[in-house]
Amino acid sequence: MYAVIKSGGKQYKVKEGDVIRVEKLDAKEGETIVFADVLLVADGEAVKVGTPLVKGVAVKGTVKAQGKGEKVRSIKKRRRKHYRKTIGHRQTYTEVSIAGISAK
Repeated sequence: MYAVIKSGGKQYKVKEGDVIRVEKLDAKEGETIVFADVLLVADGEAVKVGTPLVKGVAVKGTVKAQGKGEKVRSIKKRRRKHYRKTIGHRQTYTEVSIAGISAK
């Protein structure tokens, strides 16, 4: 059984036992999170597709960690103008362990 959930403007295909990294959520380590925005649920041959969400289905997960990703560097340069600029960015994330997919 797997589901497609929406979190932070992105979609994630999850199943029980998966560990995913989503955009930063306001939750502490060890807290339980419920993802109510479920777009698709599949159990073997039975597939339910929402319009846009599947009603009565939720995905539960536990927060494992909060962190920052790898640094992404961006460089701006204007040729012949003696202009160079380096910009760095580290995206924050929440690591979530999927506990189960359940119907409400």
